[in-house]
Amino acid sequence: MKVEKLVEIIGSDFYTGVPDSQLKSLCNYLMNTYGIDSHHHIIAANEGNCTAIAAGYHLATGKVAVVYMQNSGEGNIINPVASLLNDKVYAIPVVFVIGWRGEPGIHDEPQHIYQGEVTIKLLDDMGIKSFVISQDTTEEEVSECMKEYRELLAAGKDVAFVIRKGALKYDEKVVYKNDNSMVREEIIQHIVKVTGEDPIVSTTGKASRELFETRTANNQSHKYDFLTVGSMGHSSSIALGVAVNKPDTKVWCVDGDGALLMHMGSMALLGANSPENMVHIVINNGAHETVGGMPTVASNIDIVAIARACGYPYAVSVDNFEDLDKELIKAKTAGHLSLIEVKCSIGARDDLGRPTTTALENKENFMEYLKECCR
Repeated sequence: MKVEKLVEIIGSDFYTGVPDSQLKSLCNYLMNTYGIDSHHHIIAANEGNCTAIAAGYHLATGKVAVVYMQNSGEGNIINPVASLLNDKVYAIPVVFVIGWRGEPGIHDEPQHIYQGEVTIKLLDDMGIKSFVISQDTTEEEVSECMKEYRELLAAGKDVAFVIRKGALKYDEKVVYKNDNSMVREEIIQHIVKVTGEDPIVSTTGKASRELFETRTANNQSHKYDFLTVGSMGHSSSIALGVAVNKPDTKVWCVDGDGALLMHMGSMALLGANSPENMVHIVINNGAHETVGGMPTVASNIDIVAIARACGYPYAVSVDNFEDLDKELIKAKTAGHLSLIEVKCSIGARDDLGRPTTTALENKENFMEYLKECCR
């Protein structure tokens, strides 16, 4: 169905969420209609964040907000749904629009398989009544569902529309770009050249895919890298867990701005523990590029200042390859925790592949490498 019709049927004038490729039509519609407008549309750092924003909107206006997200974010909403929104607590109504990745019977990436299996069950367990929208769902069916939903919302309950692949359509295009010149895949190639055989923990999305393809192009083993294909926002914490237990090995984390924002509290923990053998690289294009390109707030904040305030002994930002190479070489031999922010353009090549090893193979190979080389 047309996304404009879904928005009309729901009837809310405020949306907040975390972008999802399954909801690209909705995300593009919101950007074309509102852009980033705090009165109508806020892109949040994580799904719990936008759930709380929706609660604040209801407290201030008495109206119902819409929270959009990928089903991978259901875990992030469990606490605010159960202890804030629930009708046994504050009875704050919210309409959730959830992209269904990993739907049973539909091929998807490994990180989505289990989440897809439990998507509806988790909603049921949280007391959120759900309605699945497919490609053949009619506007009349959604309208009838929304009539029932309005009664539930009036009683302080929460509801959800779960969106199957290809169910929403939007004809207008949105082009996301910035003024940065450095291409992420080239940045990763420069990182790999300097890191050598040091272990790398890479973040969710295209960065890990590009790291995998860089190793392939170099005829290198993939055992050096842990690809955090899911669990967005946690790669730096994984790297911290590795670094503190392999203190004689340089450990690199290749992070993204959207992931960094999602669980920024990890920076405070990194700074407090300050592992001397870890390098935290944040590739910042100010966008949720892997799921479509919608903006993050990372272009408007000072990541270097935040890192320093969190206790990182050294933090720097670069926007060209000459400075990047200098900082990578410096970090390679440094005896302290370092952060390198790299300003990056938006975009990737159209034929970018995906890892050809399974997640389990990736884990086992990485662990075996750490066991052999990093005693």
